[in-house]
Amino acid sequence: MPQSRLPSRIVLLVVFGFLYLPIAVLVLLSFNESGLPTSWSGFSTKWYGSLLANASILGAAWNTLIVAVCATAISTVLGTMLAMGMEQRRRKSTGIEALAFAPMVIPDIVLAVALLSFFSLLNITLGLHTIVISHVIFDLAFVCSVVRARLKNFDNSIVEASRDLGASAWTTFWRVTLPVILPAVIAGALLAFTLSVDEFIIAFFTAGAGRSSITLPIQIYSMIRFGITPEVNALATIVMGVSATALLISQWLNKEQMQ
Repeated sequence: MPQSRLPSRIVLLVVFGFLYLPIAVLVLLSFNESGLPTSWSGFSTKWYGSLLANASILGAAWNTLIVAVCATAISTVLGTMLAMGMEQRRRKSTGIEALAFAPMVIPDIVLAVALLSFFSLLNITLGLHTIVISHVIFDLAFVCSVVRARLKNFDNSIVEASRDLGASAWTTFWRVTLPVILPAVIAGALLAFTLSVDEFIIAFFTAGAGRSSITLPIQIYSMIRFGITPEVNALATIVMGVSATALLISQWLNKEQMQ
């Protein structure tokens, strides 16, 4: 190994250790027989089995799945349309660019308070539907950014050729444009799904009262207020596993469509 590369590898190792060592400890403790963070008493998967018997956790998981699927579907469609509309503009506007991507940079707490105030102003009862709407606003910008990255290298001559051959705008989109940008659309959808599953602050502010609108992040928060339990470790491990898998697939698709 060249000596000049050694310091950079050490720095990289330290940074990744700082980032992922706590996660590795959490995953390890989820398989601890005793469930105590101070001692290891043996390998066991019983805490994962206890999750299946916990009605509150299963209900929160179902709510999270509903929110994530609905928010992903809506934000993927709207984000793709927004990306195509912005790329087709002949005159680029800095103001429109800022408005489109503002949800990505606005602090979550600010966006959550704004959405709560908006729903209260319109007298909209809070529930799963308001969480879905809030997540769509949050996810839409991310989908748009991923799809726009693919449209930057899009060959518009194939669209012009399709129109010259008599295809309608709708047929051209389904037969020509969508197949080319589909990997980016799927990557954006997976990213939106991951963000929706993990998101806590906006969901906490817009969920309303009652267990009917409790999502997994909110459920985990309510459990850790009384201390870290083995079930929390197991649940957090599952959530991280699902999120990491979706994110890795998204990054792989995004890399493939860039090549």
